[in-house]
Amino acid sequence: MNFLDPKILALGIISTAIMFAVIAFFTRATLQRIAGALVGALPIIPLVMFYDSLAARLGWWHYPSVTTGRAPFAWYIAAALFYGAALGLVGWRVIRRWGTRGLVVFLVMFAFFGVTRDYLYSLTTSLIVFGPGPLPLIADLFAYASAGALVQLLMVWIAGSPRSDILARKP
Repeated sequence: MNFLDPKILALGIISTAIMFAVIAFFTRATLQRIAGALVGALPIIPLVMFYDSLAARLGWWHYPSVTTGRAPFAWYIAAALFYGAALGLVGWRVIRRWGTRGLVVFLVMFAFFGVTRDYLYSLTTSLIVFGPGPLPLIADLFAYASAGALVQLLMVWIAGSPRSDILARKP
């Protein structure tokens, strides 16, 4: 499968948009919360592009199918839709229920999920290749945790704290 084929790239964006819609439905997010998740995920695109460029220069990880040090732009859009916006809504529900402890647990689990996914991709596909040693994986952990935290911060700024949704529903 050619992951750079425009049809595959478009399919990736469409499928992550559908996943976002499903998660938005099941998290019972309000329109304001959905807007907060989508707008909060936008900065993920340049942030992760920066992380990928830096990682490629430092030999931490790279995408063998490209020569720029960054993945195709469609990958970043798909990542923002799923890892930023959709999982941001999941994090919002976790934080709404468990507060600060929920935020910490969500960010840790989010980061480990992302690194595990990337590492398994590196073992099973040619999409990503990690450099030697633990530092690339630690950097990837930081990249996921900081991106997840940024989405949550922007969601609070745009749509209010997760607990404000509970207060808004009470008479």
